[in-house]
Amino acid sequence: MTTTRRTTLAALGLGALGLGAMLAATPALAETRWDLSTVWPDGNFHTINAKRFAEEVSAATGGEVVIEVRSGGQLGFKGPEHLRAVRDGLVPMADVLNIQQVGDEPVLGAEGVPFLVSSADELRALHRHLRPVYEAVAARNNQKILYMVPWPTQYLHMKAKAESLDALADTKVRAPDKNAADMLDLAGMAGVLIPWGEVVPALASGAVSGVSTSAVSGVDGKFWEFLDYVYPTNHVWSSQMVTVNLDAWAALTPERQAAVEAVAARLEPEFWETSVAADGESLDKLKAGGMQVVEIPAPMMAEFRARTASMLEDFLARVPEAEAPVRAYLADLGR
Repeated sequence: MTTTRRTTLAALGLGALGLGAMLAATPALAETRWDLSTVWPDGNFHTINAKRFAEEVSAATGGEVVIEVRSGGQLGFKGPEHLRAVRDGLVPMADVLNIQQVGDEPVLGAEGVPFLVSSADELRALHRHLRPVYEAVAARNNQKILYMVPWPTQYLHMKAKAESLDALADTKVRAPDKNAADMLDLAGMAGVLIPWGEVVPALASGAVSGVSTSAVSGVDGKFWEFLDYVYPTNHVWSSQMVTVNLDAWAALTPERQAAVEAVAARLEPEFWETSVAADGESLDKLKAGGMQVVEIPAPMMAEFRARTASMLEDFLARVPEAEAPVRAYLADLGR
C-alpha cells in the first residue's frame, strides 16, 4: 500500500468518524429541555396534571421537547415569585397561581373577588372574557400561557366551630392573596398573607388558627393534625396558569410550537374535570382524618356576603383593566 493510499484511507476513516460523531450529537443538540417549577407536592392534582402534560409533549414531539416538573418548590421559588421568575428567564416554565401575582399584575386577582363566581360553570363564563386579558398580561411579562386549570371550591379550615361571624372575630386566618386577606378582615377575622410553603409551620406554631384554601390543599397540608372544622363558604376562586418564557418558546421550531399547543388545548378540558373531581375526593379525606364539615347557618353566610359586598366595586375602581371583562361576565349572568 502506498503512502498516498494509506493517507487517503486514513482521511476517509477520520472523516467517517467525524460524520458519525456529528450525527450522534445532532439529537442532543436538537433536544429542548425545560424545568417547570411548581410549589405543589407530587400528590397534588395540579402537579399530576403537569407531569401528564410533560409526558404527552414528549410523545407529541418525538422526545424533542422534554419538560421536567420540579415539584414542592424544589427550585427555591415561592408561589408569588413565579410570574417574575419566568419573566426574567430564571426558570423556563412555571405553574403560576394567578391571584398571588397581584403585586405585579392586579388584574390577575379578578376571580378572587369574593362571591363573584359561585361554580365551575360560572368560572368558565368569566374566563371567556378574562382569558384574553390574562394572555395579554402574560405576554407583557415575557411569557405565554399554555393552559389554565382552576382550583376547586374554597373553604375556611378552622380550629373553632361557630354559628356566626362574630364568634370568629379576630381569628387569624391564612390568606393566599390580598383579596382574600381583605375579605377576611371585612368579615371580622384577621387575614394573614402566607405563601403555601409556610402554611404548615404557621399552623404548627399557632401563628394562625385557620386557613382559607381548597380541600385539596387541606389534604396536602394534613390539616387534620392542626384544625377541626371545614366551612364550605366557596368564597373565592383562582387558577393555575402553566406558562413558558417567550425567549425559550421562540427557540422552538414552528412545528414543535404547534405540537405543544395542541397537547395543551386537548388536555385543558380534562384537567378542569380533574379539578372538580379532586374537590369531592379531598373533602372525603379531610373527613376521614377527623375534620368535621360545618353546615353554615344561612344568616351567617348572608352576613359574610353583606360585609364583603363592597369589594367588587372597589376592585373594579382600583383595577380598570378588569372592568370590561367582569361587566361583560355579569351581563351574561343577568346580574
